Amino acid sequence: MKFEQQVSQKQTQTQKLLMTQTLQQSLQVLHFSIDELNQYIKSQSMENPLIEIKEANYTSNYAKPKSSTGQELDSFSQVADIHESLFEHLIQQIHLNYRDTYLRILVLFLVEYIDLNGYLKITLEEAQQITKAEPIQMLDALTLIQQLDPAGVGARNLQECLMLQTERDQKAPSLAYYVLEEFFDELVGRKWDVIAKKLNIGLNEIQLIFDYIQTLTPTPGAQYGSVEGLYVIPDITVKVEEGKLKVIPNRQGMPELRFQQNYFEQFKDSQDIEVKKYLQNKVQEFESLRKAIMQRGDTVLAVGKYIIDAQQEYFLDATRPLKPLTMKEVANALDIHESTVSRAVNGKYIETDNGIVEMRDFFVQSIVGTDGKEVANSQVKTRLKELVDQENKRKPLSDQKLSEILADEGMEISRRTVAKYRDELGILVSSKRKRFD
Repeated sequence: MKFEQQVSQKQTQTQKLLMTQTLQQSLQVLHFSIDELNQYIKSQSMENPLIEIKEANYTSNYAKPKSSTGQELDSFSQVADIHESLFEHLIQQIHLNYRDTYLRILVLFLVEYIDLNGYLKITLEEAQQITKAEPIQMLDALTLIQQLDPAGVGARNLQECLMLQTERDQKAPSLAYYVLEEFFDELVGRKWDVIAKKLNIGLNEIQLIFDYIQTLTPTPGAQYGSVEGLYVIPDITVKVEEGKLKVIPNRQGMPELRFQQNYFEQFKDSQDIEVKKYLQNKVQEFESLRKAIMQRGDTVLAVGKYIIDAQQEYFLDATRPLKPLTMKEVANALDIHESTVSRAVNGKYIETDNGIVEMRDFFVQSIVGTDGKEVANSQVKTRLKELVDQENKRKPLSDQKLSEILADEGMEISRRTVAKYRDELGILVSSKRKRFD
């Protein structure tokens, strides 16, 4: 029997997200709000004797930030939050528990898209497109996040959030996880007889499961702080002067980084090799931090200017209209990555004559109307709410009927999209809006 072994060489090209320590710091600094950046710089100065900080001194005319629609948000006092944020809590766990691998890089990427309530605000498909990772790698990264504290963090919806908490709780009723997984809609809709029949259990058992679920939290990240009790320092101020917009970067809110020249001079001529090496490392750390802060300022300002230019009518028109705008559009215009835009607007604010507005609120998705023109989905949602407010409550409009009415008005969207917008607006389905009085 003839045995033949064939050896061949094959060259393959793969694309991976590789980050140096300097790049990681730059991305981290870009992600920070001004208040978070101040705290980060202070922590760096504690470890580096060459860093001296001149404290920022910023005062604002606005005590209460507003949404892009002009709605006033919760009151903000002039006291900074001294508690650990959810983002900081997760980052610490990741560095402590997970080795420095490509998978950890993906975990760190996804963490930046977790909101204050602990929910993941990017789909795995979107994350895969940005990072060029494999689908299984993104799923593995999400699984690692969902194993972190607090239980429920990294969930993509309420159902998954409750399931993650139940899975870890040894005191949970035996069927609680299964009911959440397979009969969530029936449980929420109180169609308990359907669940009881399919599982061959009594209504009293379902009541126990429902009572237990009531003890879980729908917002696992909220315990690490909320907007209440914080103050917002905007990165950009927009003023209207003679009908034109003037964009002013907020330098006052930023701490001034200074080099401790006296300390450097004291040890630079030392003959001790370890002292020289230490001093050299600290100089490099200072320069790296200084460049990261400058790059953050330049990037946030560039993104902010583009947003302001694209949404000029919001600042000039009393009705505050918003045009369709996406992060991808900004990224293409500025020749930067879409994830960079996302980091640049995360937790960043613009001070306007109408109050302080988060930069992320200026991004509005669009639909193409029957006339071929783009319509901001915020306009569609506004009209949808008007239709529901004006409907006959004895005969509420179904999602299909709402879709038809909007189509007649030039805003052609599917029934499923109507349902999605309705959920986002907190509007119940027609059967639950019906009244008999």
